[in-house]
Amino acid sequence: MPEIALQLDIAAQRSVVLAALTTHDGLTGWWTDAVDRDGDVLLLTLPGAPEPYRLRVQRADTDKVVWSNAGVFPPQWAGTWISWDLAEQPGAPERTVLLLRHGGWQPGGEHGIPAVAGTWAELVVRLKDYAQSGEKQPYFVTTRRHDPA
Repeated sequence: MPEIALQLDIAAQRSVVLAALTTHDGLTGWWTDAVDRDGDVLLLTLPGAPEPYRLRVQRADTDKVVWSNAGVFPPQWAGTWISWDLAEQPGAPERTVLLLRHGGWQPGGEHGIPAVAGTWAELVVRLKDYAQSGEKQPYFVTTRRHDPA
């Protein structure tokens, strides 16, 4: 089955990258500003989406985070899983090698892979920037921001 795979080097300790993948503050720092949780299911709201993305946390430890699609939206994600492998850069414990894999695409569903891969590329750059700087810049913003006059 086809799979999306992206790897990058992050100038941050593995614990910082892990927190970006497993905590509310972390996920709102790079993915979307609207993250909720229902037990072991992450609820990620994106602008214009008819319902939240539902991702079941299958594993979350120091070297791997795994989510599986726990909803019916988006339909092309049915049966897919997302894994994040975290490893220290050899000889540089302040750096993390992150490998994202999104697989389990069903026959007929893989036509959406190019668009999803492009979005993942944007997201992992945001994740990297957030882990390195601590500055929140979620890719998806659902709340209206109002600048005082």
